[in-house]
Amino acid sequence: MALSTRHFVRLKLRLTANGLRAQTWRVVLFVLGAVLAACAAVVGYAAFVLPGLLDEQRAAEVLLPLGGAAIVLGWLFLPLVFFGVDESLDPARFALLPLPRRTLIRGLLAAALVGVPAAATFAATLGMVHATARLGGAGAALVELAGVTTGLLLCAAVSRAVTSAFATALRSRRARDLATVLLAATAALLGPLQLAALAGAQHADWERVGGVADVVAWTPLGAPYSMGLDVVAGRAWAVPVKLALVLATIGLLLWWWSTTVERAMVGTAASPRPRQRTATNRKPVAQLVPRWLPRNRFGALAAREARYWWRESRRRASLITFSVVGVFLPAFAAAASDGPAAPTGMLILVGALAAISLANQFGFEGSAYAANIVAGVPGRVELASRIAGFSAYAVPALLVIALVVGMVTGRPQTIPVLAGTLLAAYGVGLAIVLPLSVRAAYALPDTVNPFAMSSGGGLAKGLLSLGALLGAALATAPLQLGAHLLGDVWLWVGPPIGIGYGVGALALGLRLAGPMLDRRAPELLATVSAAQ
Repeated sequence: MALSTRHFVRLKLRLTANGLRAQTWRVVLFVLGAVLAACAAVVGYAAFVLPGLLDEQRAAEVLLPLGGAAIVLGWLFLPLVFFGVDESLDPARFALLPLPRRTLIRGLLAAALVGVPAAATFAATLGMVHATARLGGAGAALVELAGVTTGLLLCAAVSRAVTSAFATALRSRRARDLATVLLAATAALLGPLQLAALAGAQHADWERVGGVADVVAWTPLGAPYSMGLDVVAGRAWAVPVKLALVLATIGLLLWWWSTTVERAMVGTAASPRPRQRTATNRKPVAQLVPRWLPRNRFGALAAREARYWWRESRRRASLITFSVVGVFLPAFAAAASDGPAAPTGMLILVGALAAISLANQFGFEGSAYAANIVAGVPGRVELASRIAGFSAYAVPALLVIALVVGMVTGRPQTIPVLAGTLLAAYGVGLAIVLPLSVRAAYALPDTVNPFAMSSGGGLAKGLLSLGALLGAALATAPLQLGAHLLGDVWLWVGPPIGIGYGVGALALGLRLAGPMLDRRAPELLATVSAAQ
């Protein structure tokens, strides 16, 4: 029996239904995703129909092409980050089936249009049809309906073509690590981007934005969503031109997909030649431990921690999130301040935020922490080495934050005191976090998702973070009071006082948490090794 498009659609629906019958949590996630998609569709429909309801043709000519371009770009980039989420569309599953390439591509494209994302996208873009109907009548609405339909085909084609071309690369560990970096940076930039968008909207040059929208309307990104507006404006001649442009783009994408689908199915790609290892006379310890660390147990553990903080996805996501938020928050607060002591509270928050990354430091390792217990590593050495490995990234980041804040606010003379305040808050935060990491550790699920939390893990993380932030704010009250009272004098005495304050607090935290770790090591191992 010859396969047709409907077989792929039925296969997609059957796989979705079978997956929902497997586990309850999948049903919950599917329902939650459907609800969120429905909300997004309603919001998108309302946004796109608004210019039509207000009878603002120029606003529609700006909003519809730019909004449509954003939708196409979303379909382009999200599969690169989340490839493998919908495994029924993975070309590798059809590698052993004798399917013609054209049949496979046609069926996979149809299956990509059957799902929650495609339904939500089409429902949202129907607001464009409603808007053009209000502006130009039924004829413009029919043209716009054809446009949003071809736009949905364009979204599916660009998504499938790109994921097929990069299927092999996205299955590698290096590409997944890159996806982790992109996710962490995107998550950390959500707040800054929202504020930047609001500020840009208040001071935007709408004539220039309109010019950009006019250009986008003649690109494959915005052309399908501006066809109805051309009918409204009396430019009916532009409709076939834009339709031909979009269809040609879809054809090129499908051709590209057809040339890469076989390689994606077998999962092979031209791999680079293996690197030739150069001979070295360095001893194994010298190869693993950097020269700036001592050749002892502490140096080895610190070197291991430094490597883990860059190579392990959860830790690296935490570093990236802190770096982005740490630069944005104090710079935003200091830009609106009047004196050098004004942003002290925000800097203390950022310094403590860096230390919070170690609040569940043993949870990152799980059962692997047993090796350190068997080796008999003393508690103070264990904690000091972990702090040293993490500080190799945190301390330079704090110094960069001080430099950025001082330069952005136009007060470079405050950079030393800003650095002292950040280091003081970091040391105080570590003193608070170290006992918490021993007494209140929790296990993390075994997953490649760097943002995954076990049941109750999110609440535990939130409570630990809140406690550390409040404790750091209270413990650094003398520094805040000194910065407020001394004024310009604090620019000279603040840096050494801040550094000494942070080092003293860290020494006290190690003195308290080290013996605690020696006593609770077995219980801690059992806690972080609990099966999820």
